Amino acid sequence: MTIKQLSVFLENKTGRINEVVRILGTNGINMHAFSMAETTDFGILRLIVSDVDKAVEVLRSHDFAVISTDVVCLSCVNEPGALAVILEYLAQEQIFIEYMYAFAQNDRANVVIKPNDLKHCLEVLQAHQCDVLTF
Repeated sequence: MTIKQLSVFLENKTGRINEVVRILGTNGINMHAFSMAETTDFGILRLIVSDVDKAVEVLRSHDFAVISTDVVCLSCVNEPGALAVILEYLAQEQIFIEYMYAFAQNDRANVVIKPNDLKHCLEVLQAHQCDVLTF
């Protein structure tokens, strides 16, 4: 299973991230995970949210450029080396990771992955009985 990730393009300007977070909160949209990537001219705020369609609608209504992308979110034991085992499965199958970000909660680590081949990635994860999450 895949999940939808939003990418919000932001000018490198004070308060822009706060504005996105405020808009989402005001509209009852919860952020499950996020990551911020920066270039010299703009940033990309990647978000996993509770209501993708509503988030896209309200952010675009405030003139934010937003795109939706399919990604994989997997869960593994939060201990040294656990993620390395899973990434090795993907590497053995020539699956390239474009980017990823993670968050840990208690004894589990959750990892959002954007692979170059989403279908093959899911097949490999399922073949190795990895826990793939949906929100």
